[in-house]
Amino acid sequence: MSALALVQELSYRTADGRLLFDKLSLAFGAERTGLVGRNGAGKTTLLRLIAGELEPHAGRAALGGRAGLLRQALAPPPGASVAEVMGLAAPLQRVRRIVAGAGDADDLAEADWTLEERLDAALSQVGLAGLDPAGPADSLSGGQLTRAALAGLMAQAPDLLLLDEPTNNLDAEARALVAGALQAWRGGAVVVSHDRALLRRMDRIVELGPLGARVYGGGYDLYLERKAEEAEAARRELETAEAAAGRVELQVQTARERKARRDGAGKRARAKGDAPKILLDAKAERAERSTGRLNRLAERQRLEAAAALEQARGRVERADSLAVQAPSCGLPLGKTVLVLEDVGFAWPGRPPLLEGLDLRITGPERVAVCGPNGSGKSTLLKLVLGALEPTRGRVARGARALQLDQRTALLKDGESLVDNFRRLNPGATANTAHAALARFLFRAAAALRPAGELSGGERLRAALACALCAPEPPQLLVLDEPTNHLDLASIEAVEAALQGYDGALLVVSHDEGFLEALGIGRRIRLG
Repeated sequence: MSALALVQELSYRTADGRLLFDKLSLAFGAERTGLVGRNGAGKTTLLRLIAGELEPHAGRAALGGRAGLLRQALAPPPGASVAEVMGLAAPLQRVRRIVAGAGDADDLAEADWTLEERLDAALSQVGLAGLDPAGPADSLSGGQLTRAALAGLMAQAPDLLLLDEPTNNLDAEARALVAGALQAWRGGAVVVSHDRALLRRMDRIVELGPLGARVYGGGYDLYLERKAEEAEAARRELETAEAAAGRVELQVQTARERKARRDGAGKRARAKGDAPKILLDAKAERAERSTGRLNRLAERQRLEAAAALEQARGRVERADSLAVQAPSCGLPLGKTVLVLEDVGFAWPGRPPLLEGLDLRITGPERVAVCGPNGSGKSTLLKLVLGALEPTRGRVARGARALQLDQRTALLKDGESLVDNFRRLNPGATANTAHAALARFLFRAAAALRPAGELSGGERLRAALACALCAPEPPQLLVLDEPTNHLDLASIEAVEAALQGYDGALLVVSHDEGFLEALGIGRRIRLG
């Protein structure tokens, strides 16, 4: 098999019986493939099927070489070493036993003498040069764990890397390192990601959707161009089908009116008695048969037109865009929203995390807080919101502020969206809540869903509805990594909603595409 991984006629159902894949066929070779699709489309499941961790219900997923899987959530057990996270504990110990003179015949037969050299090179590629594999895994941050696991996979030199959101929770520098390591990788790679900068480096994009998989050559930008072309062609096809269906209805109506006029003339002639009864009866019988043929022809034409119309509609994306204009928050242009003067912060007994920080936000400015993980970005947001007090300097807040993070903690899982809205906005009626949620595409029964049932993107959209449609909307919105764990469609929807917000924004995000879409005018760099 020339392909490194081959998916043939694969079908798979989730534990609750939902059909995820139906006769899916794909091939993956020595290229970088970006795997995209909405949350729940089955991206992680497909990686696990290829890796052999799951069995398909029909069809097959076959490997033409060795594969290495990097999981999205890494949770090493207590006491685990870095080498265990890397999947290299046993082979590294084998080499070290031999070097120490304690190896046996099996060690000598199975020793990989170039492993340590390959591991050192891989660790350098991901920015962890000098990391001790024997060290404790719990000494590493989440981002460092991800990079260490990736380096371990690369050192094992599989034919195919299967990477599930490898840049999640990484800062901009670490994201660039991971992207560079993938760029230099000479084997195959299948990468599930919503990181648009990383997806731009892919050789092709595979999109998973309700109708299966579609393959697009090139990176993310070319994928967007092709998607736009397909959407425009589908819209034109839908317009043509709608026009054809309208013409069929008009033709049927015209034929029926013509037939009705002829039948009326026949009835009038019968009433006058100008023709023999036998002739009139024959004409009536022919008219009845003609009516039956007309009805059958009309029904067939209608069915054909309806089928063409439905097919055209199926090719048009029905994903709603969140192009809503949020209600005005009433923030004047010259109003000072936030002032930080010579602010510093240190936890007791620890070195200062922030020192001498000055910041002033006036009017609807859009400011991003940037810096590596651990540089104090989340701490700064807590100081801004009053959850922490500075150990030095002054924080002055001049406007209503609200924080939205990736967990959207302001929503209660057990409450419906309407109930959440009314709890957060006392005095709001059920009708007011429904109207506000409808602006953010939670219409009718969708507004009655419990918040705990929503996807990450839906939760953030619901939280925006509760915040921005309040009687007094916040004039400063503080966002802490809001796009983590969102699919691309959800990120674009949130971007569209925030583009219509006329208040100030203070944003922590490692997603450059997201910051550009928001129109960030200033950046504060920490660390």
